[in-house]
Amino acid sequence: MSALLIGPGILHGGADWLALFGHFLVLSLLAIGGAMSTAPDMYRYVVRDQGWLAPDQFNASIALAQAAPGPNLLFVAVIGLKLGGLAGVLTTLTGTLLPSTALALTATRWGGRDANRRWLAAFTTGMAPLTIGLLLATGWILLAPTRTHAAVYVLVALTLWVMLRTQWSPLWLIGLGAVAGLLGWV
Repeated sequence: MSALLIGPGILHGGADWLALFGHFLVLSLLAIGGAMSTAPDMYRYVVRDQGWLAPDQFNASIALAQAAPGPNLLFVAVIGLKLGGLAGVLTTLTGTLLPSTALALTATRWGGRDANRRWLAAFTTGMAPLTIGLLLATGWILLAPTRTHAAVYVLVALTLWVMLRTQWSPLWLIGLGAVAGLLGWV
């Protein structure tokens, strides 16, 4: 048990730990729409650039964290756990939470005073397309292992149609995707 929590993990030197912390620190400031919107760059860094995790390990980290109750941010902790046990969790979570928390507190105080300003409304309206783009990029990365299955595109189109045209709960669509996976369609 202790080897799982504090074992050496994949990272070997202080430079690796510092680089991981720094990367998650910068991504925290770009997490418009939540931490999940930075998953594509986390994937690029941890999987493609550094080779610390395999693509299926990265996707499994996100799936495990999303299946667990709690905040969307849990996937960052699971990635950290796979990279370096408890030290990895602390590194990735601190890097992710520190700047975004400070920025959110500052923006809340500042925005509260200037809530009726025209430039603030323009800024928040302009952030919507950026958030949507980041979330689409996240979806594209997570879809990578199944992009060759036609059923995936049917499920994505069906999900988009249902979410735009009905008041159905997204849980029905998640269940449909789970059934399709269990049946081996995707």
